[in-house]
Amino acid sequence: MTSLTTTTDPTGDGRPVVNEVAGVPGGIGAEARAARADALDAWLRGIFPARDGIALIAVGGLGRRQCAPHGDLDLVLLHAGVPGTDELAASLWYPIWDAGLRLDHSVRTVAEALSVAQDDVKVALGLLDARHVAGDPALADQLVRTAADHWRRTAVRQLPRLREITTARWETHGELAFLLEGDLKEAAGGLRDVGLLRAIATAGVTDALRPAVHAAHRRLLDTRDALHQQVGRRVDRLVAQERDGVAKLLLLEDGDALLRRVAGDARTVSHALDDAWRAADRLRAGRHRTAGGRPLRRPVARDVVEQDGELVLARAAIGARPDPSLSLRVAAAAATTRLPIARATCEWLAAYCPPLPAPWPPAARAALITLLGAGPGLVPAWETCDRYGLVDGWLPEWTRLRSLPQHNPVHRFTLDRHLVQAAYEASRHTRDVDRPDLLLLGAFLHDIGKGLPGDHSTVGAPLAEAVATRIGLPEDEAALIAKLVRLHLLLPDVATRRDLSDPKTVAGVAERVGDTTTLDLLHGLVRADAAATGPAAWSDWKGRLVAELVARVRTALDTGVVPAPPAPDPALVAGPLPVVHLGEDRVSVAAADRRGLLATVAGCLALHRLEVISADAATVDGRALVQCRVQPRYGLAPDPIALRADLRRAVTGDVSVTQRLRGRALAARAQGAAPRVVWHREAATDAVLLELRAADAAGLLYRVTCALDEAGAQVRAARISTLGGDVVDAFYLVGGWPSDADRARVEAAVLAAV
Repeated sequence: MTSLTTTTDPTGDGRPVVNEVAGVPGGIGAEARAARADALDAWLRGIFPARDGIALIAVGGLGRRQCAPHGDLDLVLLHAGVPGTDELAASLWYPIWDAGLRLDHSVRTVAEALSVAQDDVKVALGLLDARHVAGDPALADQLVRTAADHWRRTAVRQLPRLREITTARWETHGELAFLLEGDLKEAAGGLRDVGLLRAIATAGVTDALRPAVHAAHRRLLDTRDALHQQVGRRVDRLVAQERDGVAKLLLLEDGDALLRRVAGDARTVSHALDDAWRAADRLRAGRHRTAGGRPLRRPVARDVVEQDGELVLARAAIGARPDPSLSLRVAAAAATTRLPIARATCEWLAAYCPPLPAPWPPAARAALITLLGAGPGLVPAWETCDRYGLVDGWLPEWTRLRSLPQHNPVHRFTLDRHLVQAAYEASRHTRDVDRPDLLLLGAFLHDIGKGLPGDHSTVGAPLAEAVATRIGLPEDEAALIAKLVRLHLLLPDVATRRDLSDPKTVAGVAERVGDTTTLDLLHGLVRADAAATGPAAWSDWKGRLVAELVARVRTALDTGVVPAPPAPDPALVAGPLPVVHLGEDRVSVAAADRRGLLATVAGCLALHRLEVISADAATVDGRALVQCRVQPRYGLAPDPIALRADLRRAVTGDVSVTQRLRGRALAARAQGAAPRVVWHREAATDAVLLELRAADAAGLLYRVTCALDEAGAQVRAARISTLGGDVVDAFYLVGGWPSDADRARVEAAVLAAV
C-alpha cells in the first residue's frame, strides 16, 4: 500500500517523471489532477485508523483536487478531544513518509484550528480549501463550514495583513509576467495569487474569479504539471533550460511561445487581483459622499478626476467628442498621482478614444513624456493601459515586443518590461542631461530592434526614428533618437574592452558621439539600461570605467585635444624592487624587467581567487610595471599578507609559486562553445588588438598571457569583460604583426591555451 514506483518520461529520455503511490497517475490537465486526487484519497482512506471522533482533512492542492505530479500533501488530523491522538497521528504520518511523500501536517480540534486561523491569516486561507477525506464527516463539515463563515465575517479586517504578506512575497519573487525564469507559484500573478482571488471572492468583496481568470489558472496549473513531469521532481521555477521541454509536453511551438503564454496568464491574474484589492479598499474605507449622496470627485488633471481612490473621466470629457490624446493624458495622470485608473474608464477609453493622428498632437507627445518620466508610477500605469489595449493604439510595434523573451543570462525581464523599466531608471538621470525628454524616449526605445534579424542596435535605429517622427519630434531630434539607439552599447563596450589611456580609443568614441549633449544622453542611457537589465549587468568598477571614458571623451569634445595617458604611480618607479601595492580594487607590481611578468601576476591573482578586470603593463627606466584592477571571484577578499608574499616570490622567479600556478591552470580549463579570436588592426595607437571570445574560467587570463608570451607577443594592456558565462578579453600586442603567418601562430597558441 505504501510502495513507490515511477513512470517514464513520454519524451523518451528515460527520466522518471512522476512518483506513483499505489497507482497515483501522472499526466497533465484537469482530469489528470483530479485522478491524482482520487487515487490519493483512496490510498489515505486505506491507511487511516478507524476511530470515532477523528477525521482527516486535506488542504492545499489535495483539498482543491489540483494535485501536481510531484506535489506535497497538506493534511489536518481533526479530532473531538479523543485520547491518544499522537499515536494515531504517527500511525498515519509514518506510512506517508515511508512512501516518499512530502508532508505538511497538524493535529487539532475544531476550536484549535479556528483559533490558529484567527491569529494567522495564511492558515485562515488554507482552511478555505479544507475537504473531508476520511473519518467522521460531520466533524469535518463543522470545521469547513465554520472556517468559511469566520472568513466571510472577518475578511475585511484581515485583508490588510494579507496584503502586507503578499507584497513581501512579490518583492522576493518578482512578477511572473515579466520574468524570464519566474516561480509559477510564488511570483506575482502565479498560482498563489489565484488562491487570494478565491479567498476574496469567498468573502463576497467582489467577483474576482471571472472566466478569464479560471482559464489562466488552468493553463498555469498545466504548465506546472508539465514542469514537474519534465524535471521529474517538485519544482515551481520555470528555468530557461526546461522551457523547450515543457513547451513540447504542452504541445506548444517552443519555449518562447510557452513564456509568452505564461506571461499573458500571469497578467490576467495580476490584473484581477489589483481590481480585487481596490474593491476591498473601498469596502473597508467606505465611500466618500457629498451632502447630496453623490461620490466626492477631485480634479487631478484636465478631463481627469479622482473618485473613490481611482481616476475616472470628467463628465465633460465623456460628453464631448473625445480628444485622441485623452488616453495618454489619463495614463500620465495615473502615473504622476500613483492612483489606479478605474476599470470602467479603461474600457471606455479602449472603446471610444479615437486613434492618434500622425504626427501626434503636442498634447499627446507631452503626455507620453510625462508618463515615461513619472518614476515609480510608470510601471503600474503602463501595465493597466496595456491590459486594455491602449498601448497598441499608441505604439503598433508593442504587439511584437510584448512578452518577448531575451535569451541572455544577465537579463531578468521580458523585453517589454525591460523597455518600460529602462524609462523608469532613466528618470533618475534626467537632471544630468540637457534634453530629459530625449533621454526618456531613447531609453524606452533603445532595444526596439530585438527579436528581428541582425544586430539589434543597427536594426532598431530606423525603427526608433520612425516612432520618434510619428509622435511628432522634429527631424533632427528624431535622428538623435536613432543615434542613441545605434550607439547605446558604445560606452560600456569600449570602457570594458579597450584601453582608456590610449588616445586612439578616446578619439574614436569622440568621433562617433560627436557632441557633449549626445555623450551625456548616452551616459544616462547606459546607466538606465544596466539598472533595468539586472544586477549582473552593472557593478561599481564598470560604472567607474564608463565614467572615466565619458570624462576623457568630454575633454576631447570640449577642447579638441585628446587627454594624455596618466603618468605611472610614482611609488612604483622609485625604491628597491620588487614593489607590491594592494589597494581596495587595485594591485600594482614593479619588478625587474623580464618577459612573462604580466602572466605571472595574473596567475598569482587567480591563485588567490581574484578576477582581473583590466591590466596594464609598461616599462619605465628598466622597471616592468603591472597594474591590475581586480575583484574577488567568489565575493571573498583574499588574505592580503599571503597575496603580497606570493606576488613578491612570483615576480622574482620563485619556482614553487610558478608550479602552483600551472597546476591550477591545467585544472580550470574553460568549457562551452568553441572560443574565437578576432583581430582589430586600427583600434590602438601603438599596438594591434587581439580579442578573445570564450567561456569564462578561473585562471583564463594567466593561461592566455602565458601563451602569448611563449609565442613572442608582448602584451602592454589587457581588458577583461565578462558577460554571463562568457568573456570578451582584449589584448594590446606591441608591434604591427603584419604577417598572416605570425598572426595565425599567435592565434593558434591562444586558442590552445583556452
